[in-house]
Amino acid sequence: MIGDVVRRARAFVHEHWPALRLRTILLSVLFFAAVLPGISAIFLRVYENTLVRQTEAELIAQTAALSAAAEALWPGALNVASTEVQRSEPGYYRPEPADIDLRSDPVLPPRPSVRRALGPPDQAAVVAAAHMAPIMEETSRITLASVALLDRNGVVVRGLGRGGSWGDLPEVRTALSGASATVLRRNDAYLPRYQMEWLSRASGLRIHHARPVVVNGRVEGVVLASRSPRALFKGIYQDRGKILFGIIAVLGLLSVLAVVVSRGIARPIEALRRVARDVTHGGGAVPPPPATAAVEIRDLYQDFGRMAEAVDRRSRYLRDFAAAVSHEFKTPLTGIQGAVELLQDHGDDMEAEQRRRFLDNIDADARRLSDLVTRLLDLARADMAKPEAGAAVDVRLAAARIADALRNRLRIVIDFPDDLPRVAVPEASLEMALTILLENSRQVGAGEVAITARVEDEQVCLRVADDGPGVAEGDAGRIFEPFFTTRRSEGGAGLGLSIARSLLRANHADLVLKSASKGAAFELVLPCSLG
Repeated sequence: MIGDVVRRARAFVHEHWPALRLRTILLSVLFFAAVLPGISAIFLRVYENTLVRQTEAELIAQTAALSAAAEALWPGALNVASTEVQRSEPGYYRPEPADIDLRSDPVLPPRPSVRRALGPPDQAAVVAAAHMAPIMEETSRITLASVALLDRNGVVVRGLGRGGSWGDLPEVRTALSGASATVLRRNDAYLPRYQMEWLSRASGLRIHHARPVVVNGRVEGVVLASRSPRALFKGIYQDRGKILFGIIAVLGLLSVLAVVVSRGIARPIEALRRVARDVTHGGGAVPPPPATAAVEIRDLYQDFGRMAEAVDRRSRYLRDFAAAVSHEFKTPLTGIQGAVELLQDHGDDMEAEQRRRFLDNIDADARRLSDLVTRLLDLARADMAKPEAGAAVDVRLAAARIADALRNRLRIVIDFPDDLPRVAVPEASLEMALTILLENSRQVGAGEVAITARVEDEQVCLRVADDGPGVAEGDAGRIFEPFFTTRRSEGGAGLGLSIARSLLRANHADLVLKSASKGAAFELVLPCSLG
């Protein structure tokens, strides 16, 4: 089921995928790189939440210091155990983390005005506030936080709303119960100062933190502090000139990169495409890769150049092959056609012996054509042969079979070492190559052929040398060409050596002509089997 869905999805993609130019792809990639900082602005919200928590942490530290000072200055406060003793107690260090979350924490309405107090403020709180006044004033001046000191009933004894009560605020109620609390409230006094502040969730908020003042184990008051969080876009607005310069610099750099990519990839590929079109029509040469081309593009030029050379060689081979085939077929066909015409015109007037001679000529030419077609089929199979995986042939057995088959017509001497390894060449290909070489030696009049072997560089080198007339120096460079033969008058087609070499090369082996003081010598270079 899943496989069918995947196949249908792939088929749909293959059918509807648009044809994209390389430049379009590169432009898209570069454009994405350019807008990536803008997309990254989404993650600024995470940074903004971090700034809010940093502001909360500063309020926690500020109120902790003020609360500790108030506890020390509170009238009637008893001496506590020494600091050294307290530090040795487990759980002495209790860091208070900031945990405000803009995404999940509720935003409360602006802090209301103080309510009328039900009674006078606690006198001990008033005395402590008098001592705390310079500390609270200096703290507010430096941190810009609003700080108020409340008594145990929530009445403000120092700070904004003095004389009134904030005891009904949830953060104050939590502090009066003995735990600190932080809440987010809307800031009704907020006025946007920067153009991009509307993008910030925290711009119109204010953080309120309440911490209890514990004296002699009892909550005697509350330190209430509030402050707007750090502005996310304030720095961006103040540095707008630098940011604009950075954007221009980035765009300039992208333009330079676009030129580099164009010269390194797009232009070389376009030039290679034009050359490929010329090569398709039989012309054009692969130019050297541009100096600005990427390493992969240079390798592509080299590979394409080798491919173009191979295609050109193959084209010349096919042209020469067609011409040779036409020539080879033309001679016997002409003889057959002439003999048939003579028989048709003068067959009744010919003597039986003369008529038989013409028929024998027709039969000989037909046999020659049949042999030629057979050889051409063998050559085609050899050219299209593929390596046989896992081949491991014993050369001694293959050579012994061929020697036994031809021993009545030729004296064959085999001299192989005992530890001769197996070769990775199909047995049929090896036997055909040996048969062609031995038949050629017999046909040129050789009386003896010596087959020897040696191992060199993980290859078995099989040498086949005869005592015949050898190969003329002028013919040495052409004996492997199709249809080249020195025995044309004897019916030779000149395809044997071509077939043998093609069969061997299809299996990563080779057949080469070697120099010899007497007769002809060929060497079969066969790769050793890995098995």
